[in-house]
Amino acid sequence: MASVWVEGVDQMNTVAAQLHRKNQRIGAQGAAVLRMSAFAVEGWAKTFVPVDSGHLLSTIGPPQFSGDGRSGAMEAAISATARYAVYVEWGTRNMAPRAFMGPALDRVSGQFVAAVAAISDPFDGGMVGVRGGA
Repeated sequence: MASVWVEGVDQMNTVAAQLHRKNQRIGAQGAAVLRMSAFAVEGWAKTFVPVDSGHLLSTIGPPQFSGDGRSGAMEAAISATARYAVYVEWGTRNMAPRAFMGPALDRVSGQFVAAVAAISDPFDGGMVGVRGGA
């Protein structure tokens, strides 16, 4: 079964749940879509990140992948490893958030959902599988 874990993006989570219920594999095409989308999220995050010294920008990505899609399960993680990245993204009591990862995911999510829907059609004319989460 194909597996995608997405937090906070309702549309992608809906697709994930539909794909999971079908319990089908999306294979190489699914892996290609996930890889392309992960690199796109990384690129947008680097575009949206606020830059002061450039350190935070330099710690974004590259995506880390687990699984290869052939077995049905593949995950991608894109992160900023600067110790203060979470404070920039979510803000603090004394600082407004200056999100960059969330908007990057938002920018790519529609294309990801459409691509997954397109590759799922050959299986049953509808959606096929991704594990979603909240």
